[in-house]
This record gives sequence, structure tokens and C-alpha cells, in this order.
Amino acid sequence: MASVRTSPRAGARRSGSAAVRAAESIVKSANGFRATEEGVKKVWKLIKESHAQVVDLKFNDLPGLWQHFTIPISEIDQNPNKGIWVDGIGFDGSSIRGFQKIQESDMNLHLDTSTAIVDPACEIPTVSIVCDIADPITRGPYTRDPRYIAKKAEAYLKKTGIATTSYWGPEAEFFIFDDIRFDSTENASYYFVDSVEGEWNTGRDEKPNLGYKPRYKEGYFPVPPHDSQQDLRTEMILKMIKAGIPVEKQHHEVATAGQAEIDIRYTTLTKQADNLLLYKYIIKNVAKKHGKVATFMPKPLFGDNGSGMHTHQSLFNGDTNLFYDKNGYALISQLCKWYIGGLLRHAPAILAFAAPTTNSYKRLVPGFEAPVNLAYSARNRSAICRIPMYVDYPKSKRVEFRAPDPSCNPYIAFAAMLMAGLDGIQNRIDPGKPVVNENIYEMSADRAPKQVPGSLTESLDALEKDQAFLLKGDVFTKDVISVWLEYKRQEIDKVRLRPHPYEFHLYFDA
Repeated sequence: MASVRTSPRAGARRSGSAAVRAAESIVKSANGFRATEEGVKKVWKLIKESHAQVVDLKFNDLPGLWQHFTIPISEIDQNPNKGIWVDGIGFDGSSIRGFQKIQESDMNLHLDTSTAIVDPACEIPTVSIVCDIADPITRGPYTRDPRYIAKKAEAYLKKTGIATTSYWGPEAEFFIFDDIRFDSTENASYYFVDSVEGEWNTGRDEKPNLGYKPRYKEGYFPVPPHDSQQDLRTEMILKMIKAGIPVEKQHHEVATAGQAEIDIRYTTLTKQADNLLLYKYIIKNVAKKHGKVATFMPKPLFGDNGSGMHTHQSLFNGDTNLFYDKNGYALISQLCKWYIGGLLRHAPAILAFAAPTTNSYKRLVPGFEAPVNLAYSARNRSAICRIPMYVDYPKSKRVEFRAPDPSCNPYIAFAAMLMAGLDGIQNRIDPGKPVVNENIYEMSADRAPKQVPGSLTESLDALEKDQAFLLKGDVFTKDVISVWLEYKRQEIDKVRLRPHPYEFHLYFDA
């Protein structure tokens, strides 16, 4: 690999004022604050072809859930220089999690015409468009818009001169249940999930019970009838493909009770985050259509596997994969090792965004084959950074960061991972020696690598101490990190202050 690609100083020489202006223009144009004539024509063509009667505008709150409202076609001007194409459309930012205070609640949505599709869940023909968020006073992008953070991360990557593009391939796991009930009051607390596939139902009178329920930790790849959700997942992937998400495969996952995975093809950072929210939207709505419920909660079951989101990532310069070196360990380059070094060093802070719930740490538990070990290795799933070895094609070389889970906001989580990796490259952070042909879970305590935080509290504390790498290029701003810490610590208190049902088993007779 040429030295100009591995040297941070070389990259810095390439990032003069012209490069800065170019990167800034990418963010501004990508936010689509003034729609192009071509973009408006695309939307109107889609409206006419689908016979759409309404347009649904979607945007992302800070924790990561899609929000929306719907407007009639009569409110959509055909002139790109008029109406919402120029001015956007207002909404109450104080009613959205992590956004504005009531005295500053007015916010604007601006339509990103490149995201327009026929909504895959609505019975009435509907065109769906993802929006960016603006402050109506400054007329600029809103710092807490997760999509804006993702776009700034992509622009910052270009500005460094290290690479032109980052590619992302998340593997989001989820459960499909038949029933879910939960409540928490002053004098009671419980949850109940059920699935016709659940191993616990082998003795239930189902009139008749037909068996074929995957045993605990034996749900990986069984054929029907053990896999009772084959057609359901196929319907999901066909909806995804029709909505523009390239799908690679679908399958049953390890856990009993309907754990599943659908793998989508890699693409660029912001685009993949858009895809992932659409992915979750389709899965949830197809499940509901069939009288089932899908959840991306990391650990809904005790005693079986949780749901992770192993995240594959790589850096390219044009068509050249900067993570590939035919002579390197596991065919990875020195630049890739530095990137891994950044992921390992900043992992505790990253997890404040990438494993952002108290429930996340019921999955990230040492001793249960969870991705908690701060090490890297080829093929080895006991390391937090795995180098896949399925093929030796240069363009396929990547690092898989295994700690994230699908409860995260992908715009923010991907951006945090990218910033950590870039910091590793800029500071040439040595990830140490790889773990070779050894199961880290079986290592003695004196030889085992360090591990990720054991709770959301620890991850948030790590973020509070380690955030300089995120603030580079104003990708993350202090107000975003401050609001995130405040919001998430409130969640911790809501869980911490409530008696746990199992505590009654342990302590009621004290």
C-alpha cells in the first residue's frame, strides 16, 4: 500500500481549504434544503405511477425511532421553487425525544427526494420520503438530527484525505413472538413473551401440539417445520427488495422462540442507516400483518442468545479497498490495524451509542460467548473485532465490530464507530497482536484481554471522559453528547429505582 494512504500527515496535506469547502458542500447539498428540479420530478413521477393519495414524511428522533406525519397530495407543489420544496414543513420539536425545549419548539423538515419510495406498509397508496431537520431561525441543519451527524461523519472522512468512502454492513438480529405483555406499577411488575416455537411450550396443550420447537441455542439454520417462520421472513425480504434494499439472505437464528436475521448488502454510511430504519419498519409491519410481533430488544429472553448487530465496515479510496493487503495478517493492511486500534481504544465510549440500553448489557455478559473481549482475530467470534475469511477478494476485506445491538440509532452508532476508527488511523493506534487459534472465552484471567463495560452506566461514564475523537470536524457536538448522557441516565434511574421481580424470589423471606 502506498505510504500516502497510510500516513495521517499525508492525508492532512490533501485537506486544505478547497477540500474543506468541498466537504462542507457535500453536507449542505446532501441535506436537500432546496430540492432540485430533477428530485421533484422523481417524486411526482412516483406519485402518478403509484396513484398515491398522500405523502408520508419520516424523520428520526435521537434514540433512533422513526417519527412521521402525512400530508395530502394537494399540499405538494409541482414547482421545485415553491412550497415545501423550499421552505420545508414545520413540526413541534419539543414533543420529540432528545430534541427541543418547549420555548424553542418550532422546527422544520426538509424532504430528501432521493429517499422517495412507495410505502411498503400502507394499504392506501402512499409515497414515503425521509426528511432532514433544520432550525427555522438559523435556517441551518439541526445539530441533534441523527441523519445530519451521519452526513457530517461522511464529509469528515473525505476531509481527512484518508479515504473517500466508508461502507457498512449491519447484521441486525430480532425475535418474532406470538404474544407480549408487560406492566410495571407501584405494586406489581412483570413481562410475558410467548412463541409457538418456544422450547418452553413442548408440554403445552395446543390442540394439538405438533412439537418441532427449536431447543435452546439450537435454532441456527433448521429447515421447516422446525423453522416455522420461513415464509414470513421471505415475505419480509421481498418487501425490502421492492422498497430498494438489496438483501443477501435470511435465516433462523440461534435462539428458540423465533429469533431471526436478515442480511442486507453493504452500502455507504447514511444510506445504510436509512436502509436499517426501513428494514425495521418492514419487519415490524409484516409481523403485525400476520398477528405476530417483532422486537429488536437485545435480550428479551433469559437463558438463550440475545440479539446483536455485528457491524461490518471498511474504507475505500475510489474503487480501492484500503483495508486489504495481500501480505498482511488475515489479508488486512496496516491502515486497517490502526482503524481496529481506534475501535478497541474507544469501544467503551462507542457502546454508549452502539449498545445504548440497560437491556444491552444483559447480552454483553462475560462467560456466555458474548462479544466482550477487546481483541481482534481472523475468523474468531470470541474477539470483539473479527476479520471475516470467507473469501480472499480484495474488495471484500473488512472488520466486523461485534458489540453493537439493534436497539441503537444507526446514524449515530455508525458515525461513532467511524470516528473511532479514523482516530486510530490518525494517531496510529497499535491494536496489539491478534489472537490466533485460541478461544478467548477459555483463556485464564491473567492472559485474557480487557473487556467492554458491564453496564450502561459504565459506558456513559466512558463517553463523558472520552469524547474528543467524536468532536473532530464538529461531527458530534457537545450539546448532542450532553443531551444523550442526560437522557440515558434518566433511563438508568427508571430501571434502578424499581424492584425487580426476581428480587422477591431472592429476598422476600429476609
